Amino acid sequence: MNFHYQNPKRLFHGILFDVLSVEAEHPKGGKMRRELVDHPGAVVILPFLNKEEILLIRNKRDIVQRTLWELPAGKLEKDEKPEDCAARELQEETGYQGVKFTPLLNFFTTPGFSNELIYGYVAEDLTHVGQNLDESEEIAVEPTKFSDALQMIKEGTICDAKTICALLHFNTF
Repeated sequence: MNFHYQNPKRLFHGILFDVLSVEAEHPKGGKMRRELVDHPGAVVILPFLNKEEILLIRNKRDIVQRTLWELPAGKLEKDEKPEDCAARELQEETGYQGVKFTPLLNFFTTPGFSNELIYGYVAEDLTHVGQNLDESEEIAVEPTKFSDALQMIKEGTICDAKTICALLHFNTF
């Protein structure tokens, strides 16, 4: 299949993403307009303190009006490599630096209307150096047994998709 967008028009330019209106080829012929979220990409990090314990965070998410259990994550900066972003976000959100970052999985979050691609990493050999949160972030770090995190998914305590994807992928493969 070939994918061709033509005549893009920026409807919104934001800090996190842009919204574009594009002309696309309709599957049955002709043209159609589509709106899409143009996102620079992001990372999610599965940080292991040891063989049994990981770092989860409790992250205040105003959009859903809840504090969520998550893995550390963040948006790629312009021209930033995913592994560099993973190292930066791990330190900012948890206060830990990792020596070893191993690719885990990559996935699109909502391909029906967004091109956001999340790069997953496992971080190991961690050293605590102190958090460096953005002004708008309220994050608590929670060391958690990996087996307990899986149970939290089963119980619905963890309901963040990127966190569920990374934990279940690691556990399965």
